[in-house]
Amino acid sequence: MRNNLKKARKDAGLTQKQVAEYLGISERAYQHIESGVYTGKIKHWDKLEDLFGIHQRILRQVVTD
Repeated sequence: MRNNLKKARKDAGLTQKQVAEYLGISERAYQHIESGVYTGKIKHWDKLEDLFGIHQRILRQVVTD
């Protein structure tokens, strides 16, 4: 799971659906990005970096249990 991405979204008070709409993708596609199942496109990471003000390298980190 990309805990930094999930935390950034929650800290911003946004739902997965809202972020997906911002990115122009389905909620399910965003869920896959946030969970680390799908890498996502660079353009989406650029937009996430702009939205949250956090470098995408930090947002993209995947933590495995």
